[in-house]
Amino acid sequence: MASAVEQMAANTSWAALGKATDLRNRIFFTLGLLIVYRLGTYIPVPGIDGAALRQFMEQAQQGIGGILTMFTGGALGRMGIFALGIMPYISASIIIQLLTSMVPALEQLKKEGDAGRKKINQYTRYGTVLLATFQAYGLAVSLEAGDLVTDPGMFFRASCVITLVGGTMFLMWLGEQITARGIGNGISLIIYVGIVAEVPAALAQFFASGRSGAISPAVIIGVMIMVVAVIMFVVFMERALRKITIQYPRRQVGMKMTEAQNSHLPVKVNPAGVIPAIFASSLLLLPTTIATFSQQTQTGPIMSTILAYFGPGQPLYLLFFAAMICFFAFFYTFNVSFKPDEVAENLKNQNGFVPGIRPGKKTAEYLEYVVTRVLVMGAAYLTAVCLLPEILRGQFAIPFYFGGTSVLIVVSVAMDTIQQVQSHLLAHQYEGLIQKSQLRGKGKPRKTKGPSRR
Repeated sequence: MASAVEQMAANTSWAALGKATDLRNRIFFTLGLLIVYRLGTYIPVPGIDGAALRQFMEQAQQGIGGILTMFTGGALGRMGIFALGIMPYISASIIIQLLTSMVPALEQLKKEGDAGRKKINQYTRYGTVLLATFQAYGLAVSLEAGDLVTDPGMFFRASCVITLVGGTMFLMWLGEQITARGIGNGISLIIYVGIVAEVPAALAQFFASGRSGAISPAVIIGVMIMVVAVIMFVVFMERALRKITIQYPRRQVGMKMTEAQNSHLPVKVNPAGVIPAIFASSLLLLPTTIATFSQQTQTGPIMSTILAYFGPGQPLYLLFFAAMICFFAFFYTFNVSFKPDEVAENLKNQNGFVPGIRPGKKTAEYLEYVVTRVLVMGAAYLTAVCLLPEILRGQFAIPFYFGGTSVLIVVSVAMDTIQQVQSHLLAHQYEGLIQKSQLRGKGKPRKTKGPSRR
């Protein structure tokens, strides 16, 4: 028999969106900031030769430049003020999280609650500025080396660095504002909107290649079937759960004795979500961002070797990509999304226990054992979804927007955002029921007759 919460969630309709004023304001706020982000991708960096840049990006679109353009929402191809995208912030977050698990001072800072979390976020922002400055200066020098600048010199380098670093910090601020005052995860939504906005152009280019004969109709049909199959598989795996039975003994609450209850602790097959794919992609893009725009750097022996072995579709690229996805799937799950020690401690404080497992340390070990086994399947699923389309795309010259990483990001972020919207609608229904019960409980005041006067 379904619980009251499940029945209410099933009866939740989108028509209730008009009554949920707070949720509607959050959605409008999120859409407004995402529109600002899309407008910023069309504002160019000062001093760029537009014609030369377009010609160069047409040649680099099938290489690593296609991936860079995808993750920056097309801003890198137009050399907009958001050309670096949100990747420096993601890279800084990776570094800080790795240091937090290795440096005792940072680990102790993480345990201090909100104050420690604010300090770690401040360190992440400082790291974002350093990484963005390094990448922006290297990109400015590479643009000059590639003859893509109208007036090269120190003035162009300074203006380029200031513009690109300011654009990245503004994007980071937009993402934090969306997370705090909007709906969904701001950083993931920025990447999601950047990918979705470029899909129509990629579709037009893909079908144009089919009309010209560069791609056969069988490949086009096969790609469409592959995309639909990947979407269905991602939806199925993202909703898959492993339920751990939790029992609560009889306890006294006030003057009442509650009966023993059984509950479930849901463990997702993929607790880390889309984060491992984004982290792995950002690490792969970090050493090759500068090389994409520098024709002189590409002819160097070191960088040419890196691009030859770590280019899209190459064996070392696929091996490194798979290893990073598996590593970040385990690292992010046990350090951020699901901590067995904290979950076991919370169950112990609430007098809950796993049947047959002693509360405390034994429960934490059991949870770690279960999550590790489940996560093996989750990491394999992430690796398969991200790598299989990469291999097929390298064979048939399919646009990057039909790859596994982009499909995984789009589907996962859309599902997470819809789930948050439904949670807000459910909370709004709860508020309405509470207000109605309070009004019914008050009732009409009973009139008492006083002593009659003569």
